[in-house]
Amino acid sequence: MKIVVLDAATLGADIDLSPLAALGELTVHNTTPEHMISERLADADAVVVNKLKMNEKTLNGAKNLKFIGETATGYDNIDTAYCAARGIAVCNVPAYSSDSVAQLTLAMALSLATHLFAYRDHVAGGAYSAGGVANCLTPVYHEISSLTWGVVGGGGIGRRVADVAKALGCRVLMCRKQPETVFESADIDTLCREADIISLHVPLTEETRGMIDAARIAAMKRGAILINVSRGAVCDEAAVAAAIEDGHLGGLGVDVFTKEPFGTDHPFTRIMGRENVCLTPHMAWGAVEARGRCVNTVASNLRAFLQGERQNRIV
Repeated sequence: MKIVVLDAATLGADIDLSPLAALGELTVHNTTPEHMISERLADADAVVVNKLKMNEKTLNGAKNLKFIGETATGYDNIDTAYCAARGIAVCNVPAYSSDSVAQLTLAMALSLATHLFAYRDHVAGGAYSAGGVANCLTPVYHEISSLTWGVVGGGGIGRRVADVAKALGCRVLMCRKQPETVFESADIDTLCREADIISLHVPLTEETRGMIDAARIAAMKRGAILINVSRGAVCDEAAVAAAIEDGHLGGLGVDVFTKEPFGTDHPFTRIMGRENVCLTPHMAWGAVEARGRCVNTVASNLRAFLQGERQNRIV
């Protein structure tokens, strides 16, 4: 069994890949340019991948390939129809990062709602020491228990965030495809109108692509906080940046982008560094405990496949 990891750098240099090495001959590449994917998979029986595109163009030369292990819950980088036609098994890793992503979501929400960066800069920039006043109370902030938190997506991550929001005293609105019995249910448009904090926890599909567009942003409360820890393309990124620039959005936390990393022409480059903007490099999923669970589950998925069993199979 020849196993190839194509983009190990996305898992972090500190993560132990020995669970994969125990299953066969392991070759590890930290990064792989798209034009080299086919070459590196020429003799591979299994590939472990995080972000790289797995489709007819990149897999055409991988004649022995039988298994793709996605080191994530989302698998929009994989052409599942092509893999099904080729008889290539595809497995993902559900639920491994719920606590990690919920933690960053909460950190962003609390920081933005409390204007923490503005208060930090007031002290760090010397204004506090020079001001002669024992405290500073601007910009004004509200107790989070007085706010409505809208959670878009009712999977493991969304529900974890909703649980935390409820524990903090928020009114919680839940927008999900399935019937909701625990939290107050709302469609996406109602949620956008009524929530003070909106956090996105949905996979990227044709239905969710661009769901937070200019019209829905305009319908949000002035001063609302938007947090995207799902997929970049769920939002119209140009419209989001414009809403920060014109003051309609009060805060923005984003960990995911349509292009990763984004270039200097991306609309978010205009708003980086603002005290009400927190952009992070797709790290919400990456607590060390979560990454360890991820690798162990990928290895377990492959072991199950080799034993003729189905575990976390997408195809």
